[in-house]
Amino acid sequence: MKFRFHRNLKRTLFGLMGAGILAGGLSACMGHREHGFGGPMTEERSAEMRGKMIEKVGKKLELNDAQKQLLGVLGDKLQEQRKALMAGGDPRADMLDLVNGAKFNRSRAQAIVEEKTTALRSKSPDVIAAAGDFYDALNPTQQQQVRDFLQRRGGMWRHG
Repeated sequence: MKFRFHRNLKRTLFGLMGAGILAGGLSACMGHREHGFGGPMTEERSAEMRGKMIEKVGKKLELNDAQKQLLGVLGDKLQEQRKALMAGGDPRADMLDLVNGAKFNRSRAQAIVEEKTTALRSKSPDVIAAAGDFYDALNPTQQQQVRDFLQRRGGMWRHG
């Protein structure tokens, strides 16, 4: 349970730092991997995980109701961006198509990058605004907790 909390907190904080763009593009290009053992990520399961993440982050940072609402908006915007990145087909199938022949399909790889970049460009302003609204609503102690967490845990780049 603790690991799942840290994974969700890391995702949120990663979005706060605006680096979600790179990770989202990479994950969209490399394929979708479900987290946990609960099967495919349905809308219902996603909403449940979002609620748990808000609850746990809310406790950890001692968020008030307004801050929790802003965190919820950030979660919604990150989910919208993820959906936009995942739209247009199966990322794993796309990757297999790149290496299906005797030569790497460079033109298709470039097309995938362009598709994902367009999706990122269209959704990123909302994610950045929501991340800024949430972070700016934190008091200095809460902001320091966020910075300490990123410093200690390495954000999304380190697991464990």
